[in-house]
Amino acid sequence: MTVADFDMPYPQYRCPSCAKDLPLGEARMTIMCSEHFPGGEIDFEVREARPADRKAIEEICDRALGEIEIDAFDRTYDITAGINLIAEVDGKLAGLLSMAVTCGDLVIVLLSVYPEHQGRSVGSALLKAAIAYAGSRGLPLVRVAVSNDDIPLLYFYQRHGFTIYDIAIGRLVDDSGSAAAGFSGILSRDEIHLRRPVCDTR
Repeated sequence: MTVADFDMPYPQYRCPSCAKDLPLGEARMTIMCSEHFPGGEIDFEVREARPADRKAIEEICDRALGEIEIDAFDRTYDITAGINLIAEVDGKLAGLLSMAVTCGDLVIVLLSVYPEHQGRSVGSALLKAAIAYAGSRGLPLVRVAVSNDDIPLLYFYQRHGFTIYDIAIGRLVDDSGSAAAGFSGILSRDEIHLRRPVCDTR
């Protein structure tokens, strides 16, 4: 099988140089200084999802993963049954953070921002709201599982104070029966676990 055999049908990223929307396998990393980072200010609102948001949530899940159920931490989470935060731009869904309370911690099940809104603090605002949610309920930790190929998410979470505390080696292969090509064609094999204390002030 080739990398293209595993590409999702929708773009996951947008090229900062030419604005081309990119499927998972075509996306590449680059290093740049903060002065040349292409992000810009946009007006958006973060709020808890309502029943009327279900269709928009199902659509962003379909575009991000092709399904509404996600396996993480040896469990299967149904996004539509989870605690969902959404970011809206001009009344339309721009990003989603789905979470659940598991074993006394807040677990981030999915964080997805549409390509045209990435790099504009939407994901950061959703994460900040999730941490505030955990704090308001006295939950000590926020945890997340990231596949080994998802370099952008590993970068994002570590920039926001998360640290790696465990790696479930081979879990994604065990769950699916094969190693699928993920970001930039990297084989997705392992589940990397990260966490941060809610009281972290970063």
